[in-house]
Amino acid sequence: MSRIARLRSRLSKTVPFDLLPALSWPAQRPTYRDAVPAVIDAALRRSQQRPSGNWYVLGASDAIKNRPYGTSVAGQELVAWRGADGALKVGPGACPHLGADLATGTVDCGALICPWHGLRLEGGREFGWRPYPCHDDGVLAWVRLDSIGGETPTELPVVPARPDGEQMHAVTRLVGTCEPSDIIANRMDPWHGSWFHPYSFSRLEVLSAPPADDDLPEEIDRFLVAVTFRIGRLGVPVVAEFTSPEPRTIVMRIVDGEGTGSVVETHATPVGSDRDGSPRTAVVEAVIAHSDRSGFAYATRAAPLIKPVMRHAAARLWRDDLAYAERIFKLRSP
Repeated sequence: MSRIARLRSRLSKTVPFDLLPALSWPAQRPTYRDAVPAVIDAALRRSQQRPSGNWYVLGASDAIKNRPYGTSVAGQELVAWRGADGALKVGPGACPHLGADLATGTVDCGALICPWHGLRLEGGREFGWRPYPCHDDGVLAWVRLDSIGGETPTELPVVPARPDGEQMHAVTRLVGTCEPSDIIANRMDPWHGSWFHPYSFSRLEVLSAPPADDDLPEEIDRFLVAVTFRIGRLGVPVVAEFTSPEPRTIVMRIVDGEGTGSVVETHATPVGSDRDGSPRTAVVEAVIAHSDRSGFAYATRAAPLIKPVMRHAAARLWRDDLAYAERIFKLRSP
């Protein structure tokens, strides 16, 4: 092995980046022949047939602290907060007394206090007000709404497998005018990646895609993609798989390359309708990064500085992809 080859081999073990050549955007290989609508549509149909147990993602776990957190799911007003023991609590957003917005209240010793007349809600069934089943997985907060989901309820949500060991996560939330299925369908079209997001992806190749079949075992229902994540002129090549374990979740997992085991969970939660009656959907994306490199442990110590960068990158990507999803919804709607 030559000296240069040995140096390159040593660098590949210490530096995960490739220097990317300059590439003109129009010079990329077109992917429209590969992005077969029937394949995308069949993958979406299979996803929508899987059970969710009536669970919906509210938002980031660390966004719910010692003050009320107000949100809506499918037009239903909700409030979340932390009990005295730090446990997540979620219930209707309207006070059972005269309907005050409980998200404008106060949390005292784990009790939610209505700002209008001081009614204390400890998180149990009180005055006709009853909490909803909820779950905190350490990254995301979930709520179970059986009257909305209409499925057989499950004790816990379908939380994708996450990396073991040292990790760093960041959660981003954006809202667009579309349905949850439009968000999931967007991720089932990996062929648009390097065309629509050239600032983030290069050298994208779909290695395999599931057939356009409505009856396919879940364990082989995946898209396998080779892609290089861009950081300016530097790139990190990986192989990733895309799967959908339940109707409102799609997961990208790195299966080879730098950060193997890291996942990006994209959750689509219906928010309600706008003034025109069009559906609004929240995209809640959790990036959970992992690396076996020794330096990653030091990087996690700088998480307060790195997480905003992770959120910024995800938000930039999803601002574009929401425009994509909104366009798909618009074309489908009367």
